[in-house]
Amino acid sequence: MSDSTNTHQVAIVGCGIIGRTHADTVAARPDAEVTALIDGDPAARQALATRLKEAGQPEPKVYDDLAAALAGSDISLVAICTPSGTHAAIAEQALNAKLHVVIEKPLDVDLIRARRLGAAATRAANHGVISSVISQHRFDPGSALVAEAIRAGRFGTMTSAVASVAWWRSDEYYASAGWRGTWAQDGGGALMNQGVHTVDLLLWFMGRPVNIQAQAIRAAHHAIEVEDTVVATLTFESGAVATLHATTAAFPGGRTRVSVHGTEGGAEIEDDVLRRFNVDGRPDDVAVDAEPPGGHVAQYEDIFDAIGNGKQPGITVHDAIDALAAVRAVYVASTLQRPVKFADVLEGRYDDVEVSRGIGLPPR
Repeated sequence: MSDSTNTHQVAIVGCGIIGRTHADTVAARPDAEVTALIDGDPAARQALATRLKEAGQPEPKVYDDLAAALAGSDISLVAICTPSGTHAAIAEQALNAKLHVVIEKPLDVDLIRARRLGAAATRAANHGVISSVISQHRFDPGSALVAEAIRAGRFGTMTSAVASVAWWRSDEYYASAGWRGTWAQDGGGALMNQGVHTVDLLLWFMGRPVNIQAQAIRAAHHAIEVEDTVVATLTFESGAVATLHATTAAFPGGRTRVSVHGTEGGAEIEDDVLRRFNVDGRPDDVAVDAEPPGGHVAQYEDIFDAIGNGKQPGITVHDAIDALAAVRAVYVASTLQRPVKFADVLEGRYDDVEVSRGIGLPPR
């Protein structure tokens, strides 16, 4: 448990690449300190401890699991950076200890576990405990400007959107960690892992989907269980429509784009930077702020501000459940080869569908 100081005492669970990102972000703040590192791999946790010490930070204690850390260190916030399929269970453990929680994307890979975590997060919030899920691109200046314009009606009636994640991942990438490309721990492929941030932005901009139809395939990486390419169409409550595309089979790697279109304007974000912004029926582009993306730094600022002021963070567990349900709906629609209702997926009516059988080569 935390002590009475004003410094945020952070435990990092999972000391791999993304764990280092969280540790560096926390260590750069004057009001926060990494006090515990948790990883079943002694070399990984010790490497991160050494990294922090060499950066001038107090050397954190290291542990095999969260239970040991809770017993041995002062902790006020737990950052969960483990493989995706373990997120919800660890988050519940932290919330039950009345600790604030930050979960790296996605929230989890299993919607049943995610709903249970959502209930736990709601209970914890009633006691002043904050939980948030990393969706750092909502804090990019361009994304924030687009969302603000949509809310203010400056694009007119929203008509459509296009979202695409065109990346390349080699077979060696998938083989480099046993959890990658598996249903149990990765929870899906190009869409769940690489594309979930783009799904989150699409929902943030366009609102809640109504119907989703999709086709997910393995086009290039046949040693993995999950899809490496997916295309979906979504209809939203507003009546607007969107296409969603994600792939890790686009050699040598392309770009991430989200464009939104309305009757009075629209915008396009490419690789997290706002490239086009037309508003209020003006035909020419207005000036685009070239400020660099906000990323984890900006989201942690929001999280610590929420903790300090006793309010909800900008991105909640329930926001992340919607994004996870949208991904699940794509997989269900591909498996069943018919449109599905987003609300039905969100509420559990398709929980018994085994989506792994819906991924494969396209029919000939």
